[in-house]
Amino acid sequence: MNSLFESFYGGGALLILWGALITNLLLPIPTTLHPIHWWRQIAELVSNKVNQANASASQQTLAGTLALALLMLPALAVLLALEPLVWQQNLYQLALLILAMDWRNTELFSRQLIQFMSKEDKTETRRLLEQKCNRETTSLSLLGLGKAGAETMILSFSRQVIGVLFWYALAGGIGALFYRLLLELARLWSPYKPRYQHFSSATHHLFILMDYLPQKLFSMLALLGSSVSVIKQSLIQSKAWHNHATAWLLTGYGNKFELSLGGPAMYGEEKLQRARIGGKVAPATYHLAQVHKHLSTRLYIWLTLQSLILVVIHQGF
Repeated sequence: MNSLFESFYGGGALLILWGALITNLLLPIPTTLHPIHWWRQIAELVSNKVNQANASASQQTLAGTLALALLMLPALAVLLALEPLVWQQNLYQLALLILAMDWRNTELFSRQLIQFMSKEDKTETRRLLEQKCNRETTSLSLLGLGKAGAETMILSFSRQVIGVLFWYALAGGIGALFYRLLLELARLWSPYKPRYQHFSSATHHLFILMDYLPQKLFSMLALLGSSVSVIKQSLIQSKAWHNHATAWLLTGYGNKFELSLGGPAMYGEEKLQRARIGGKVAPATYHLAQVHKHLSTRLYIWLTLQSLILVVIHQGF
């Protein structure tokens, strides 16, 4: 038992993981004081300066690529340069993982969404979704709010928790925070927003590259225990979904709970014609609660598996 504990402590990765989780849940950083908030502000200022509406598509693409490099390369350089200078490596990795993870706010969003939907409070539900997703929410009906809410909840947990944990396991706190910073740029400069259609090209493709593997792995975990027909239908529908990284995940949840997801979505003044996926049931309060419970269960399974993998790795070393 003592040697096992020493292997945990010697590597430190497992203690960092659970330390970050506990800190994130018990002592969350206020949104307006979080460095991610200021990162988004800086990114918006940069895009406003260099993303010219009257520029050609190729010029906007080049400007977006340079803006991505301008933000991400110095951020990565600073994170790497600070690592050998800090007094305690484990505390540095812990701090980076705490900054990268957003479990508490995602959990709070889910509970508020379910609460507002149960009261059929369209005003508060629209306001809540407006903070989390890029699409236009002001004209959404309860049906539209339910679909948008279910999709946003699924993607928030899978990216702001699972994606961060995956990259922590692969590349430590630096990898986790790099992924989260790129996620924020990809959301802010979404290619589905008309003004960023070309500007976001490099950011979108780099994020899809980093997001692909954690989403696929979590999709397989989410579909675990599903019937053959659900898995088969999910795989068929995923071919028509516009984002190949999240296709299995959204079609999987849609078919597992027979929920109607996807369909047209407004981004500014433009309507994106997305594929209709899942079943035929309009997501309501009960279904959102089901999805939330299932996501929470799968998150704990992921944590258990990742913890066991870290134990095996540290024992091996």
